[in-house]
Amino acid sequence: MRQQSERVERGTRAQRRGRAATKELSHYDAAGRVRMVNVTAKPATERTASAHAFVRMEPATVAGLRRRKSPKGDPLEIARIAGITAAKRTAELIPLCHPLALTHVDVRAKLCQNGIDIVAEATATGPTGVEMEALVAASVAAMTIYDMCKALERGMEITALHVTSKSGGRSGTYVRPGGEPGKSGKPWRR
Repeated sequence: MRQQSERVERGTRAQRRGRAATKELSHYDAAGRVRMVNVTAKPATERTASAHAFVRMEPATVAGLRRRKSPKGDPLEIARIAGITAAKRTAELIPLCHPLALTHVDVRAKLCQNGIDIVAEATATGPTGVEMEALVAASVAAMTIYDMCKALERGMEITALHVTSKSGGRSGTYVRPGGEPGKSGKPWRR
């Protein structure tokens, strides 16, 4: 029985790999030239996405931040504002992204035992998704943390940048295995 279920699982994985291999990159035309995807005919729907990043740092740096002793002010608040601002400028940073009228952006930065957890969320009503806006917000917030704290530690690491979820559009809903921070009950691996 166990062997049969293992064969079924292997078959399922192979089928998923086959489907992934038949998908095509949308930013190339038939001749292989890079292009911006034409979304004119796509219906406007509500799109949401969230992304995560983590800034790993030494315990002494975390302790300094708990006391809010950074030479440049409160890094968590500055990072939050930087992430929101960056999300609104995504199309200027990523060459083939469509400019979107974002209806909401939120960035949360939480001090943890070994660094700072960052979660960014973006929402828009439009013909294309907001995953890139969420990723840009999380990554710029993380880089801002680095900039604000480099006087305390130069060896910080920015890690775990990924989309945690997205909804809306033709492809529907995606939730990264392991869930979103604070929603799955499972801790993030750092």
